[in-house]
Amino acid sequence: MRFDLNTGTFVDTGLRPDQDAVIGADRTLTWQALAEEAAAWCAQAREAGFAADVPVIVRGHKEAAFFVAIAGALMLGAPFVPLDTIYPDERMDRIARTLGSHAYYDARTATFERLPFASHPQPLQEKGLAYVLFTSGTTCEPKGVQIGRESVHTLVDWMAYDFALGASPVFLNQAPFSFDLSMYEVMATLALGGTVVLASREAITQGDAFLKMLAAHSVTTWVSTPSFAQQQLLQPDFSGQGLPTLDTFLFCGEVLPVTLARHLRQRFPKARIINTYGPTEATVATTWIVVDDAMLAGADKLPIGYPKRGSEVFVQDGELCIAGPHVMRGYLNREDLNATRMFSHNGTRGFRTGDLGAVDELGRLFCHGRIDDQVKVGGYRIELLEIDAALGKLPGVQSAAAVPLRRPDGSVARIVGFVQPASGDAHSPFLPQDWKASLGEALPPYMIPSELIPRQTLPVSVNFKIDRAKLAQDYRDMQLNPSRPTEGKHNG
Repeated sequence: MRFDLNTGTFVDTGLRPDQDAVIGADRTLTWQALAEEAAAWCAQAREAGFAADVPVIVRGHKEAAFFVAIAGALMLGAPFVPLDTIYPDERMDRIARTLGSHAYYDARTATFERLPFASHPQPLQEKGLAYVLFTSGTTCEPKGVQIGRESVHTLVDWMAYDFALGASPVFLNQAPFSFDLSMYEVMATLALGGTVVLASREAITQGDAFLKMLAAHSVTTWVSTPSFAQQQLLQPDFSGQGLPTLDTFLFCGEVLPVTLARHLRQRFPKARIINTYGPTEATVATTWIVVDDAMLAGADKLPIGYPKRGSEVFVQDGELCIAGPHVMRGYLNREDLNATRMFSHNGTRGFRTGDLGAVDELGRLFCHGRIDDQVKVGGYRIELLEIDAALGKLPGVQSAAAVPLRRPDGSVARIVGFVQPASGDAHSPFLPQDWKASLGEALPPYMIPSELIPRQTLPVSVNFKIDRAKLAQDYRDMQLNPSRPTEGKHNG
């Protein structure tokens, strides 16, 4: 069996219905069980007031019911809005208000729960959406990226034609469903009739046991950010011998370091490494390239590759721009952003990424970082201004700046916060000891700075914007000269 994304139905194929479809953190579903539970979910959703074009928030982590809800929403024609439990309640409330949601589905209890923000279901103006993903916003309000069904079709067709994943691929799924990277595994499993292994946060901390679990389920396709794969190099079993069925690494979400690619080629000489690039607004990814030994020889930076079939990627005034049917239908209720970020190109939707790019003599595309203050940490896209706003709400803080600390290859290792006290005295212990817990009420863990550094004043640029580059250099100077007097530091 498999799921036909065009018709929104399960169809019979040569794949046995008793073959595993979803190996969740809590239970395993065969294809037959997935089809039956998805149909039952649709009936349950209709009773709760959901219908075609009415968005449904699905909250949970790596429960099998989460995957069932995604399949059920696609059957119903209701755009699903995935929200991982890593996000605090406040963030879900903001998203629910934006959507006008009257209820949400809790995958942990497999029930629909009422919300106080609307008395009845409210369909979206955009029709025929597959899902809406909310990314970090500059005003502490997450931005809803509307992805149409036609965009999902282009994603799975691309994977089927070009990625050579085999007849029944077995995917590792470790990214939260609210991170668009996970749509690789979700949509490909459904459309190609494969198997998805949902690895929970608890499971991936188990080290050797985690890898043994993947080996036991015969995982063939590793999907993650480069940072996640980098962490696994500490495990001896992260190798072709420890994972004998693994034949493909599929990366997206951040820069793929040359050193990591070389280590993987040594550990997994028979596996292919596919490097892809693309913002959430372009349905997971829009460029790709297979990284081989010849490319790695003498390389100091890897290309993001070539545009996927049916799309265009080009550099305009130094900025990477994307055009094609996989580009989003626009931000939800943000015509101001749509007017500045979207455009029409050769009769298709276009999107200005905000990423600096270039093309080499071979036609290969490169990404050289962000134009604005948006960064990626561990694959998560983050607006630094959102962290600034949360820091500014801490007691005793007058102004604040989140500062990314970068590795030599330009990727972000972590974020530190600089805060200016309202008292003007950076030497006084004005911050509460539980500042991380306070920030956790508004921000997910990956957005919370690793430390806070008080300063009498925050430097500004010639445009009177906080000079993050200067603060980052000050931090590096502090690390190189630990005896140098500092204004203070809070690790929390």
